[in-house]
Amino acid sequence: MAEEDDDLILSDLPDDELVPQMHDDLYDGLKEEVVEGVEILLSRGWTPYRVLTEALVAGMTVVGNDFRDGILFVPEVLLAANAMKSGMGLLKPLLVETGAPRMGKMVIGTVKGDIHDIGKNLVAMMMEGAGFEVVDLGINTAVEAYLAALETEQPDILGMSALLTTTMPYMKIVIDTLTEKGLRDDYIVLVGGAPLNEEFGRAIGADAYCRDAAVAVETAKDFVARKHNQVAAG
Repeated sequence: MAEEDDDLILSDLPDDELVPQMHDDLYDGLKEEVVEGVEILLSRGWTPYRVLTEALVAGMTVVGNDFRDGILFVPEVLLAANAMKSGMGLLKPLLVETGAPRMGKMVIGTVKGDIHDIGKNLVAMMMEGAGFEVVDLGINTAVEAYLAALETEQPDILGMSALLTTTMPYMKIVIDTLTEKGLRDDYIVLVGGAPLNEEFGRAIGADAYCRDAAVAVETAKDFVARKHNQVAAG
């Protein structure tokens, strides 16, 4: 089988074979092949948004499901997410030009005092893989930095991560500050990290606690869909 794969020329494949092959390449974390697939579909007249949804997002959905079900693990998901990111690098400027619809926008950061970022990075990549625009504030993020980003970026979602029991309470400081400023209801607040649980998420006033990146994506999709429905109904 490996020998056959070596002989596989992506540009020879019709669309209905190329797209599933791209899903496989994404799953295997093959950056160059994913980028080549994106280039081929664009050259065949596919819109950037169609390439994003049918070739990349659909492929990352399989990755996300297998991660959730314990079939894939963090290293493999990071490889797939990096391959996705390479394909997105080509599509991003084109999506902006064409004004393509997007799922929503998220600002995310690891809270002040905490320098762990693998989980946060995985969430950011998986969210991008699901079609969200993500603004990553990095590690050790103070409440002022969150507030500034919320004002500048106007996201749908604020995501906060903590890996230390000592930094978990900082999430409450951020949420309380939003409440004091009358901004809390403007954003969907999602929190995550190894020492957290649902009870903690509720206690600090977050909208949801997300146990891993796959859950974060599903939760974000659910909340954004509800938010859009409320706007439409209103």
